[in-house]
Amino acid sequence: MRYENGHKEATREKILVEAARRFREEGIDAVGVANLMGGIGLTQGGFYNHFASKDALAREAMTNALEATKARFEKDGSVVALVERYLSTAHRDHPGRGCPAVTLSQEIARASDEVREGFTDELEKILATIRGDLPADMSARQKKATAMAAFSAMVGSMTLARAVNDQALSDDILAAGKKAVLAMLQTPSRPTS
Repeated sequence: MRYENGHKEATREKILVEAARRFREEGIDAVGVANLMGGIGLTQGGFYNHFASKDALAREAMTNALEATKARFEKDGSVVALVERYLSTAHRDHPGRGCPAVTLSQEIARASDEVREGFTDELEKILATIRGDLPADMSARQKKATAMAAFSAMVGSMTLARAVNDQALSDDILAAGKKAVLAMLQTPSRPTS
């Protein structure tokens, strides 16, 4: 069978998009290659035409998802807008489209060096995006510490908001997280030596 130009690239992209969604919803370990491929109408054997291993797929899918998170941050135009979007009920209610740092950090911590390296690279880019919107009078050291603390608080707030089974408590966690992160960004603490 002969395929049109671009078929292989389109198929690869389809696999990446579905893997990223399923990994965020179910976890990397829970998604098998055969099940993933069958879910999009492809065979397990066809997987290896696109990826050397499941780790290679996990790294690229997670990298793409973090790149999309970074792109949304940049689109928001300000760190305040990014906090508002990130700590929203829309993000909370759609983990399959959300930031993989929230859904996959625990699993990535136990993943291969290949997957962890991809996560680290993309996390550093997200932190750089946040640093780039912090006040000019902050030192580089303050910007680095503030960006790390703010993003960590955002991920933690979203994680807890998704974990509880009480809607009002979940909403309160998001609101408190927003308030704390925005305060952190307005009046960063001075780093200690």
